[in-house]
Formats: sequence, structure tokens, C-alpha cells
Amino acid sequence: MTIPRWFTEQRRIELKTFAARSRQVVLAAAAVGALTGLFVAGFERLVVTGAFDHVLEAPLWAIAVLPMFGLLASFLLRRFVGGGVSSASADEYLRSFHEPDHSLGLRAAVARTLAAVATLGAGGPMGLEGPSLYGGATIGYHLQRRFPRVFRDADRRVLLVAGAGAGVAAIFKAPATGAVFALEVPYHDDLARSMLLPALVSSACSYLVFVAINGTSPLFPVSGTLGLSYRDLIGAAVLGAVAGLGARAFAWMLRRAKAIGASDRPALAAIAAGLVIAALFVIGRGLTGESLIVGPGYEVLSWATDPGRSIGILLAVLVLRCLATSATVAGGGVGGLFIPLVVAGALSGAAVGGAVHRGDLTLFIVVGVAAFLGAGYRVPLAAVMFVAETTGRPSFIVPGLIAAVAAELMMGSSSVTDYQRTTALAAADIGSPEASPGRPDPASPPSTGEPT
Repeated sequence: MTIPRWFTEQRRIELKTFAARSRQVVLAAAAVGALTGLFVAGFERLVVTGAFDHVLEAPLWAIAVLPMFGLLASFLLRRFVGGGVSSASADEYLRSFHEPDHSLGLRAAVARTLAAVATLGAGGPMGLEGPSLYGGATIGYHLQRRFPRVFRDADRRVLLVAGAGAGVAAIFKAPATGAVFALEVPYHDDLARSMLLPALVSSACSYLVFVAINGTSPLFPVSGTLGLSYRDLIGAAVLGAVAGLGARAFAWMLRRAKAIGASDRPALAAIAAGLVIAALFVIGRGLTGESLIVGPGYEVLSWATDPGRSIGILLAVLVLRCLATSATVAGGGVGGLFIPLVVAGALSGAAVGGAVHRGDLTLFIVVGVAAFLGAGYRVPLAAVMFVAETTGRPSFIVPGLIAAVAAELMMGSSSVTDYQRTTALAAADIGSPEASPGRPDPASPPSTGEPT
């Protein structure tokens, strides 16, 4: 059978057009990454150098009460600048991913970013990655809608995902983690696979721009070499189960905190939450002699590596940090939950490592991070990638995977966010009519509340 010439010519034109449009999408993803890298670099400097570093130099009574004023400022900014927007950041990305009619407005983005500066700069115990992810997703969302002809054959979420990945990649200096997290977090047990290439390109560009401005120093420097034994691998499995249970409890606390934060008395909630954080700070200071309860918690990671810490003290700081983060969420603070999960995992790992009498706690701390983070956000691949990239030790991957799987099994169906769906429909990833605006995913449970 001879194929008509007009048919082959038509197919050639279609393939040429598709290739050209694919190049345009990749270039647009690179632009989103570069813009997101600039945004995150400025945001980090404003929060850390411009505010939080000065908070740590203040008298102890000021460090204790400043988070309350940060929460009040967050409430006022969201109400009067944002027109009453919620304190959601990363969850706004998930809502826009799953709900075609949910937009990421620029006014809301400005208000939430300023509220995040107030919350985190005053010492609120949350992470910078939530606002970073949200900012990148907003940049991608608006750029894709600015050039509809370029993306008429592409998934409506392609630059949304690229921007979200770029935000995580920049703040953690981990480009692969950013891309995988943005693809993995929308679902409990699947990936948004069709957007992998734009997410990788955007994350790489964002990383390059960010480190050009803020440097390439590793987030979690690790020294020495790692020697694995069967005892370590068994310990990793046990730690994964413990971390899974801990992440499940933390997720329950956060869901209750989000319900409080959505109450009709936000100012009162901010004041009450601030007083709770102050009390927790005083307790933590009395136990450790250090200001470990406020701020994102990076200093807690180095503190936990000291083998001289007792298991009781490690667990006490773990509980205090989880309570302080939950209080910040209940008070309407704007920030991320990625780093609080990382800190909780590190403390869990140090406690388990101390229990098995291992002198070097590095392995258990890193494995605890992979397990707790992977279970909390239901992102085991991103969690293992995160510890490999941020520590520069690929040898952590095997015990990290073992712990992440054990934690995932113990986590059940729980998560720190209510906006994840059970699975990715094949149609949603290839842009078929089932994924078009106005047709909900039948696998999706109804959303409730305005999470952070």
C-alpha cells in the first residue's frame, strides 16, 4: 500500500511544528528558572541577612516574643495587602495544579511573600522553601498565560510545575531534588511524569542563578567517610518505622493547627500562638542553653550531631520544635513545612543513633531526614535525592531508601497537606479531555479548609 504524498508532507510539517514548540517550551522553562532563582536569592537575603540574623543578636526576652509580632504582621499584610488571602504557600501550588479554575494572583503573591518575610524574619519556626516554591509556581503560572500560543498543545501546568521545582532547587541548592519534589508532591503515590524535562531545565537554571548570587556552600556539610554494615541497614529500617510514626503524629498536629488558623479570629489566634512559641522557647532555652526553637532550624542539625546529647534532650527538642511549628501554622504564619520535617527527621535519627551506641551519628541523622521528610510529604524519591544532593554522599542512598520505604508504610494515607490526590490519571499527564478545565479528577477527595 502506497502512502499518499500529501499525508507524509502533512506529518512532516506537524513534526516540525511540534519540535519548534517543544524548544520554545524548554526555553520558557529556562526563563522561569532564571527569574525564580533571582526571586529566591532576594527572598533569602531579605529573611536571613536582613532580619533573622539580627533577631538572634537581640536579648533573650526579645527573641521569645518577636515571633508573635511576626504573626501579627503576617495577618495584617494578608488582610490589607492581599485582601484577606490565606496563609497557604506550597498548598497554593497543589490547588492550582489540581484545580484548573484556581489562579495564583499577583496581589496574593505579594502579600504572602511579605507575610513570609515577617513570619520567618521574626523567628517563626518554619522553612523558606514554601514561599520559594509558591513564588516560582506563580512566576511560571503567569508566564505560561502570557504566551498562550506557545503552550496551546502543552499541559496547562507545565510552567507551574517548572517554577515550583525551581523554587525548591534554588533554596536548597539541589536542582534534582527541586524537579522531583515538584513532580512527586501533587500525588500520594505517583508522579506528574510528562513535565519532567521542563522541570529539570527550570531547576537547573534556578540553581545556577541562585548560587551565582549567594554562593555554592553546601546546605548540610558532611565530613568523613561512611562504612555500611548490616547493623546500619537494620537500624535504617527501624529508624524508618519510627520516623513514619513520628511524621504521622506531626501531620495530625499540623492539620489541627490549620483548622485553628482558618478560624474567624485570626488576630487572637496569632497572639495566642505567639505566646505559645515564647513559652516553648523558654523551655527549650532552659533545657539546651541555646535558641533552637526559633528560626528555620538549620542550627539544630549541627547541634544534633554531637554524640554527647542524651536521647531525652533530643526527643524533647523534637517535641518542642514540632509544637512550635504547629503553633506558627495555627497563628497564620507563612512558611514551609519541608525544613521542619527535615529537622524532625534529624533529631529522630540522632536519638535512634544514640540508642544503638553509634559514635558517629551522621548516617542516622541523614537517614532520619530521608524517612521523616519522605513520609510527611509522601515524597520518598525527593527525600532520598535531597539527602544525596545536600550532603554530597551518594552512599547514603541505600540506607535512605530503606528508611524511606519503611516510613512510607507506617505513614498510611496521612500527609501534611490535604491537597494531594491518590494517583495521577494517565489522561491528566498527556493533556486529554479528561484533564481539561472543569472536569474534576474522580480519584480526588474533596478539599477542605485553607491549609498552610
